[in-house]
Amino acid sequence: MGRVSTPDLRPAGPSTAGASAPPSDLPPLRTVGWVNVRDGRLLAVRTTGKDRFFMPGGKVEPGETDTEALVREIHEELGVRLDPETVRPAFVAEAPGHGLGGRVVRMHCLYAEPLPGSPEPAPNAEIAELAWLTPADADRVPPAGRIVLERLADVLSA
Repeated sequence: MGRVSTPDLRPAGPSTAGASAPPSDLPPLRTVGWVNVRDGRLLAVRTTGKDRFFMPGGKVEPGETDTEALVREIHEELGVRLDPETVRPAFVAEAPGHGLGGRVVRMHCLYAEPLPGSPEPAPNAEIAELAWLTPADADRVPPAGRIVLERLADVLSA
């Protein structure tokens, strides 16, 4: 398996792009997302019954670190075992969650390398499909995903 490229997508501070939805009384939903870029394309997944592609990852459970959540979620969703020693922050994307009634999602985007011998990503559990998206695919992702694709576009055009 080839190495995952890790373009520097790190701007300073969280982004609030796309934050035009009505405010919610609930605190932001804390999630983690795997920044996995190959050949200028970002890995994204679509869960069963959904119409949008999301970054692989998910909610951070109580008492769980971002690294633990990322490693657990990626193994559950894609069958890939990430090396916890390689997990490092990329940036935070904050935007209204798709289908969450205006609740904001605060996605901590992280880079990580698969463990040697780990399989290629494949749909598993609730994942129906995976895709390698480019910045031109912004209409296929929710607001937080658009932030990630915009940052990818900035890196690719630099």
